[in-house]
Amino acid sequence: MVPRTMARKVSPTTLSSQGPTGGQPPGSGAIKRFRARTHIAYFSMELAVRSEMHTYCGGLGLLAGDTARACADLEVPVVFVTLLNRKGYFRQEIDRNGRQRERTDDWDVGKWCEPLPTETAVEIRGRPVHIRPWLHLVEGAGGFEIPLIFLDTDLPTNPKFERTLTDFLYGGNASYRLEQEIVLGRGGLRTLRALGFHIGTYHMNEGHASLLTLDLLDEARSLRLERPRPERESGLAEVRRRCVFTTHTPVKAGHDQFDYALVRRLMPSGTDLAALHRWGGRRRLNMTRLGLNLSKYVNGVSRRHAETTRKMFPGYRIHAITNGVHVPTWTHPEFARLYDSKLAGWRMEPELLIRALQLSAEEVWDCHRIGKRELLDRIRESSGLGLDPDVLTIVFARRMTPYKRPWLVFEDTARLTDLASRHPFQLVIAGKAHPRDPVGKGIIRRIHDWIRTLDGQVPCVFLPNYDMDWAKALVAGADVWLQTPRPPLEASGTSGMKAALNGGLNLSILDGWWVEGCIEGVTGWSIDHFEGRGSDQRDAAALYRRLEGEVLPCFYQETDRWRSMMKQSIAHVGSRFNTHRMLRQYAAEAYLP
Repeated sequence: MVPRTMARKVSPTTLSSQGPTGGQPPGSGAIKRFRARTHIAYFSMELAVRSEMHTYCGGLGLLAGDTARACADLEVPVVFVTLLNRKGYFRQEIDRNGRQRERTDDWDVGKWCEPLPTETAVEIRGRPVHIRPWLHLVEGAGGFEIPLIFLDTDLPTNPKFERTLTDFLYGGNASYRLEQEIVLGRGGLRTLRALGFHIGTYHMNEGHASLLTLDLLDEARSLRLERPRPERESGLAEVRRRCVFTTHTPVKAGHDQFDYALVRRLMPSGTDLAALHRWGGRRRLNMTRLGLNLSKYVNGVSRRHAETTRKMFPGYRIHAITNGVHVPTWTHPEFARLYDSKLAGWRMEPELLIRALQLSAEEVWDCHRIGKRELLDRIRESSGLGLDPDVLTIVFARRMTPYKRPWLVFEDTARLTDLASRHPFQLVIAGKAHPRDPVGKGIIRRIHDWIRTLDGQVPCVFLPNYDMDWAKALVAGADVWLQTPRPPLEASGTSGMKAALNGGLNLSILDGWWVEGCIEGVTGWSIDHFEGRGSDQRDAAALYRRLEGEVLPCFYQETDRWRSMMKQSIAHVGSRFNTHRMLRQYAAEAYLP
């Protein structure tokens, strides 16, 4: 267990020693008990706490939520900071022609969060934007609690437009996005100060919060002038010493960039634009580059991703900390009962899942069958389609975006139907396209066209509004978890790790975490990837060869081997690709040094 005193102690003379007034900051009793012990702040644009709180859209938020749960389990003194997102990301509806429709996804903030009696403000467009924090607590296995701070601008003191800045996750245009990032980075930092937190380490989960470094730079310079000369440290060194930066995407569009004309229009008049130009990019403000330049420790989220990031940003030292999942959250209750009875301690020490090799194959199979039946029952209730529990079920549940290639399994429908005529299988598809991504929406329409084409030959269903609840059902019920990214654009991916906890086998292109997790024919299978023209067609052919030559025959003709692989998947994936291991690595490499 990581000790509560693992973080650096922050003396009264360091940067964030007091709130804006210099006295005892305001705050409710709910937050007061966290002030003295909390020395690490984790900033993330999205945070998946529970399905009823619509403050996430995908892997970045799910990782942040699993990290918070692991911090609570391991008693790591962290406070999490994000936006409230009153109207969520969006609720996905699919019409009869396969067109995605977006609806607001409001949630009951007061049911899940407590407003804190503190306000702070940031200047945007030359006027103050007031921010109110809300509190939600995450409790760990031993009762230790972690505070999550949600920032809200929907206040009567704000003008009408500014009240909407924390309405939608990733909503609006570039201006709206930059204003949100000002609220998250600079507003989040000031909110922590107003609440009385003395933070020693700031962890930026992607570049969305990088603007917090501007306030740190300003204060570091001021404090440097106040200190005796022998104790002075350059402002830049002081900021870097306190910042950790994690980048999550090799996709260019995933690195927010803003024109400096927009930056000058939105940021306060006293903003150090020279520092932004120097550390954030000459032509445009690149939030990733700002985080890279002003952090002591930078990491990618898998070994392959770190290699790719070094090529994207040459000259930086990029470490690798491969993502993991919070094992108790994503393990189906039937498997949890089995693990409790045979692998005591697995919830706090997921490394013990390596002993899943000693479990009875029949017990593992029975647990998985229960999760699979529950998934198929839920699909029947939501879509009316009855799928067969005895048929191999392949799940693809990801963001609908080109680099993830959701269409790859449908590339050759004639080949697909021929395979199914000899070895039946059924496909379950889920995922959202960004509201302003016509290509992603087009992919969803094409998938629905293929579903109609395959009707009566290959059972296939698309599940709308993929969320945490659907994710838990899908990872528990999938026989095979399919991922078909275009390398090297998959940073990590965690859904396949969750499926493995429930006996699912992965079938994936070797990219992201699967480069480390794939033991061929043991934890699952790889799919050959081909570069150059026609790569989609060649990769699809490789997928069909794997299905025809190994996956389908193994499921139907080598049941003992399949069940043995299920145990291997639990043991080798679950014991390593978990947030407890990941968090210990962050503590040892990034937080403590």
